[in-house]
Amino acid sequence: MSERSDMADDGTQDQRLVADLVVERLRAWGVPRVFGYSGDGINGLMGALRRAEGDPAFVQARHEENAALMATGHAKYTGGVGVVVSTQGPGAVHLLNGLYDAKLDHQPVVAIVGQQPTTALGAEYQQEIDLSALFKDVAAQYVQTVLAPEQAGMVLDRAFRTALATRSPCVVILPHDVQVEPAPEVPPHEHGVVPTAPEWRRPRVIPFDDDLAEAARVLNAGERVALLVGQGAREASELVRAVAERLGAGVTTSLLGKPWWDETLPTSCGVMGHLGTTASGWLMDQCDTLLMIGTNDPWTEFYPAPGQARAVQIDLDGRHLGNRYPVEVGLVGDATETLTALLPLLEDKPDESWRSDVVAQVERWHRIAEERAGTDAEPLSPEFVVRALTSRLPADARVSVDVGSVVYWYARHLTLPPGVQAHLSSTLASMGSGLPYGLAAKLDGPDRPVVALVGDGGMQMNGIAELITVASRWQDWADPRFVVLVLNNRDLAEVTWEQRETEGDPRYDVSQSLPDFPYAGYADLLGLTGIRVERPEDVGAAWDRALAADRPVVIEALVDPDVPLLPPFPAGEEKLDSFHRALDQEDGADHARALLDQQAEQERS
Repeated sequence: MSERSDMADDGTQDQRLVADLVVERLRAWGVPRVFGYSGDGINGLMGALRRAEGDPAFVQARHEENAALMATGHAKYTGGVGVVVSTQGPGAVHLLNGLYDAKLDHQPVVAIVGQQPTTALGAEYQQEIDLSALFKDVAAQYVQTVLAPEQAGMVLDRAFRTALATRSPCVVILPHDVQVEPAPEVPPHEHGVVPTAPEWRRPRVIPFDDDLAEAARVLNAGERVALLVGQGAREASELVRAVAERLGAGVTTSLLGKPWWDETLPTSCGVMGHLGTTASGWLMDQCDTLLMIGTNDPWTEFYPAPGQARAVQIDLDGRHLGNRYPVEVGLVGDATETLTALLPLLEDKPDESWRSDVVAQVERWHRIAEERAGTDAEPLSPEFVVRALTSRLPADARVSVDVGSVVYWYARHLTLPPGVQAHLSSTLASMGSGLPYGLAAKLDGPDRPVVALVGDGGMQMNGIAELITVASRWQDWADPRFVVLVLNNRDLAEVTWEQRETEGDPRYDVSQSLPDFPYAGYADLLGLTGIRVERPEDVGAAWDRALAADRPVVIEALVDPDVPLLPPFPAGEEKLDSFHRALDQEDGADHARALLDQQAEQERS
């Protein structure tokens, strides 16, 4: 099949193509940039992006998986729709991980994926994959192939509306021959052609008055109230605080909710769950009433025991109500609207004994966290390295966090200044997301510093490659600060400790050991700055130097893999026998066992 050229004598495009219509639609939806990697299946779209002269901008990742993770990160940091483009075949397959990240963390993403010409489909053509089947689960809300020029605008609009309405990834499949067909100026007004417009506005969603009153009765009756705050409270932090103060409640957050709550408050118990704090474990174990706000946190064994607490849940998605805990009143509503209506119905708690107990437990946790960060480690404690960032983190920074043991240290030791966003692949928990997320944050706010917290496993998986992207772009940034902390322990530490915890198995060296890599030296090679840290007395100076640098910096901290990932008690106490059984089978495990026993004593004290 011959390809359309539609070129004028001077080599310029003289006809508006479907690909141009797609780019115009992206502008109409307010898309500032698209992430991706080029290929023959989207050559038409690449041409249209070139003709658009940077509106929207195209960001070339080193791999389509990273591009999709960047799109998800963009959605998280901006609240808008992340857009990723790829060619067909292997490029399309590579998108899946990033799109599943968006699906599981409920983020609006649109993927535009090339496909072989329609005349070749069904012929076992090169790179031919049934893309609708490939994407039907990850893009369950909307996946559609554009088969005619008149259909293109409608499919794009429905993809964006669906992504926003359902907070999920949607996929538009764009065959190559359709991309380069002429686009109609106005779709014909006839049977079988569906008119459309790039328009969607967020609704106001609020429960009925009777349901709010019932929820208030449950909360007012409680004597030991706890709040569990998730990412659904993104725009409601002040209201959440007002509700907590009125109820005299202790507050814990999901991992996704951490950036949206002020952890400096005296009743802030930190993150809940396996990687949470001693204070949050105590709060969930002792409360008699639970208010969940915009959270679907999966760590059910760390919730109150069923029957222990009466529960009220607020969520914009009614499918989440009662999904983790048997709630008494489930309210479908936006957190801001619902809490605004609920607050006047709540009564002050005259007895402050519960609040005093919560404050005491928070103070106890802070003492434990400081003790753990100061524990002797060989050569460095990862807790100490991350904790040293708290007092130095700029008030206008953004933080990205990879997956692995680094998430524990972020959750327990990094206190975020109000307004500082931090994001990670939470529910999918995909390694290698730290650098793509950090780049998405930086490209959205090039005048703000970014700190990426990454383990050596995640760095070797995706981060080393995306440092090339950092090196290629940083000189265009108004603020060149992009600090990557690599916790180098030459071990897949989280999985090592999971093997001990869940299976009672000793560490399996050939699966867990990582090859050494000169992360700081590699940064220097790229024209960035590398700092290698091996002594506790050098940690603070390394952070100070990195956060004052005139270019991106990689801090390579040599840390101890034996620092335990002990869950908070009481749930964590049940894991001790399994930990010990595994360590008893390992040679040279005395140091890890001593650190584990020390943490267990801290939990019991």
